[in-house]
Amino acid sequence: MAQGARTLASTVPTAPTPAEHAHGAGMGDGNQHPMIAGLRAQLAAGCLARRDFLRLATLLGVSAASAASMAGIAAAQRAEAGVRGRGGRLVLGAQVQPLNDPHALAWLAPANIVHQVCEPLTRTGFDNITRPHLLRGWRAAPDLKAWDLYLRDDVTWRSGRRFVADDVVWNLRRLLDPATGSSALGLMRGYMLADKMQSGQQGTVAVPRLWDAGAIEKVDDFHVRLNLKSPQVAVPEHLFHYTNVMMDPEEGGRFGVGSNGTGAFSLEEYQVGARALLRARSDAGAGGRHPLLDELLLLDLGDEGSAAAGALVSGQVDGLVRCDYAVAEGLANHAELQVHHTRTAATAMLQMKVDQRPFDDPRVRRALRLAVDVEAVTRLALRGFGEPAEHHLVAPVHPCYVPLPPLRCNPQEARSLLAEAGYPGGLDLTITCKSWPQWELHAVEAMVEQYAAAGIRCSIEMLPPAQFWEVWDKVPLAFVEWAPRPLGFMLLDLTMRSGVPWNATGFADPELDALLDRVEAEVEVAARRPLMARIEAIMQERGPVVQPAWLSVVTVMSRRVGGFRLHPTTLLFAEDYFLMS
Repeated sequence: MAQGARTLASTVPTAPTPAEHAHGAGMGDGNQHPMIAGLRAQLAAGCLARRDFLRLATLLGVSAASAASMAGIAAAQRAEAGVRGRGGRLVLGAQVQPLNDPHALAWLAPANIVHQVCEPLTRTGFDNITRPHLLRGWRAAPDLKAWDLYLRDDVTWRSGRRFVADDVVWNLRRLLDPATGSSALGLMRGYMLADKMQSGQQGTVAVPRLWDAGAIEKVDDFHVRLNLKSPQVAVPEHLFHYTNVMMDPEEGGRFGVGSNGTGAFSLEEYQVGARALLRARSDAGAGGRHPLLDELLLLDLGDEGSAAAGALVSGQVDGLVRCDYAVAEGLANHAELQVHHTRTAATAMLQMKVDQRPFDDPRVRRALRLAVDVEAVTRLALRGFGEPAEHHLVAPVHPCYVPLPPLRCNPQEARSLLAEAGYPGGLDLTITCKSWPQWELHAVEAMVEQYAAAGIRCSIEMLPPAQFWEVWDKVPLAFVEWAPRPLGFMLLDLTMRSGVPWNATGFADPELDALLDRVEAEVEVAARRPLMARIEAIMQERGPVVQPAWLSVVTVMSRRVGGFRLHPTTLLFAEDYFLMS
């Protein structure tokens, strides 16, 4: 909810570019972690792919440069045609939606504005490797229950104040406070929080709180330690989750025009549904970085693909943050434009509220999966820019993916399951979806047609994106798009773990929760796979979603835009962009 030179689907990883090497310095070479020797032995024996070795070694604190060297991969050089310019205004077509609280954002469009001003501690790159960003590195304890985060000492807020450990502690505590409503709880609850009994008007209830008073520990001004309740391998990747930006504690969680940040830009104008203007900092950003642009202007072009295409061709905008597949196809042969696309672990799924009839019966939920032909939905809706999914949220690009026997479309079996569940006459349902991107509506229309063969009669409630995101977690049946995550268990953590903010279905499965705890404590991919196989099977048997496809993300840019690469999340890294002369 996207990348140029390398996609997540590559079987042999592209090496980090020189710039990624520069931002990938860990704590020394990381060889002191006892698991590194084992990973190197697995790599040498051919039991571990180079992509998986790079990801795991960097998570354990090895710099990207050292990990690439261990794997025998040379640094990639990336050339830009034309002359790199400095200054100017880059204008991109985007969706300019309400910002609200950056720590509690529900989708990526407003995050693309926030991230130019406020930054995360880490970044997961175009190669799916997570590197330090506001950190200079990290160390994981041998048991993965303590993580030392070392801050860069050259970062300042735009106000001139230094970025220090107190800022990190405040932000992490706020992100993990249930009152904030951040989806970060879905990723971090299992190892950072515990249910504490609290008295209130509803009596004594269990409320998630930090599991220990010292869970987030300031060691010194540039050193924070996370003391975990249970082992966790993916802490650096969790820190890149798009809600997890560092906001200025002095502003109390408020964000808007003029807000302080460590990023390369400041927000100068913001009109919902119209425009957002970001201006480059007059001083250097983090680590002395000066953006090459003077300004970044995001214009809301609405939901019509023809309007986006027209704005590009006429020169009203220099590019699009993201576009529909039909727009990319229509502009593919335009001499002044370039189409960018990448295969990702982004997806969308039909989410059923399990506390409402008829979705409280697992037979009904399985029937809705059996009545869908995922190959046909993918072909009709994604126009060759995606691949069929298997209803369990683990993608073939994830290192711990386990192929299961195909769950074939079977309308007759779906009818039989509905009859067993007490619905011999079928069902009448309403599916709520967004009007943009258009592939979502096309996917829902394809599923509605297929459902008719199983006696499932559906109407479609189509809403503009801004209105949809106000109700996506409230309606009984919604088709919801989800951004890609680098590890197979992360989307399950966000959406299926019991009681987390983005578990909109209300699904609660103790076996699934326990399996997620176990798989997240495992570094070795081979040890994760049997656990993931059972998780995938649970989702197919009794899960609360119908997941038809994994999608590629596409956009179009003018060829005069330099430094742009399409990230799997579609997040912008505007400090790297420039206009070529």
